[in-house]
Amino acid sequence: MNNNRKNFFDRLDWTLIFIIALFCVVSLTAISAAQMSGQYATNFVPKQLFWYFVAACIISVMMYFEPEQYKKMAWYLYGFGIFLLLVLMVTPGKLTEPRNGAKSWFHLGFADIQPSEFMKTFYILALARVVTKHHELYPNKTIKSDFILLGKIALTLIVPLAFILKQPDLGTSLVFLAITAALVLVAGIAWRIILPIVVGAVAIGGTLLWMALYKQEFLNTALGLKPYQFARIYSWLDPYSYSSSDGYHLVKSLNAIGSGQVFGKGYKGHEVYVPENHTDFIFSIIGEEWGFIGCSAVIVLFFFLIYHLTKLTLQMKDPFCTYVCAGIIAMITFHVLENIGMTTQVLPITGIPLPFISYGGSSMMGNAFALGLVFSMKFHHHTYMFGRDD
Repeated sequence: MNNNRKNFFDRLDWTLIFIIALFCVVSLTAISAAQMSGQYATNFVPKQLFWYFVAACIISVMMYFEPEQYKKMAWYLYGFGIFLLLVLMVTPGKLTEPRNGAKSWFHLGFADIQPSEFMKTFYILALARVVTKHHELYPNKTIKSDFILLGKIALTLIVPLAFILKQPDLGTSLVFLAITAALVLVAGIAWRIILPIVVGAVAIGGTLLWMALYKQEFLNTALGLKPYQFARIYSWLDPYSYSSSDGYHLVKSLNAIGSGQVFGKGYKGHEVYVPENHTDFIFSIIGEEWGFIGCSAVIVLFFFLIYHLTKLTLQMKDPFCTYVCAGIIAMITFHVLENIGMTTQVLPITGIPLPFISYGGSSMMGNAFALGLVFSMKFHHHTYMFGRDD
């Protein structure tokens, strides 16, 4: 029995557990500091602690299922996620009442649940299953087989992406595209196919941005876009000219982070009012209260998380596990880059939370589901290795 217990604890990923614990401390401290703004009467610290407890339960349960079982469940989970997005779209009334112009949540009274947060991981599982199955069917890579794989990936992407764009939720849509790009890269598709697609996408994106700035009338006539739809781009490039409207959040965020300077103003010492400072703009609180040093520490912590996940991915022997881990790394990395980027004017504001730090039950549970897969793969990977050694 003692040997079994020792074997159990040896198979746990203690490094990842320690990193998550550090995120919990940072999250609770930052959210506690954000409460001083008086924006909400609710104290979100105990709620965030509760969501961390729920996340720990999710990870604990998921760890006992083997990766092969998740592989078998991939399409069922994907279908369940699509079903939730469909129900969200067609259900009227207060249960799915739009928030900030987006119909993205089920309002259940005790919590607001965002199905797209779970759909991200369901999509990763389905995409990993698609790539793995394709390579089994086409062991000898050719240009034709790569195009077939791209087609399968596109079909897997288009359904959830269409639902999420319909909400509309641009930020989450970009996360799905980032996950897809990562899986395309690790799937081994020839660069002769990938490079023209990347160049074309960059060219189209750059052209649309240029036209949004200088050819608004053409976009209005040709695509039916309205002037107010360009406001987010204008307020990103020149927020101070729109400081009383669309650029208000960004101006406040920049003022908060800038005023923190090197060492910050200290715990609960922030003075700049930043809306949504406990969720999407939690990094602004960190910047003002702990300055450049605090922001750097948070970024380093994310670096260690991504580095650790990358190291685990390289250790995986099963292709399905490798693709799942790659998708999870892409999801978390994009979230971090986009959230920190949007609070510092490097990227446009898209309403994406900072993983494990921003307050939010759906985000926490979605990330817990993703890390639960990693814990499972690590746990059962070691079981397999011990079995071979014996």
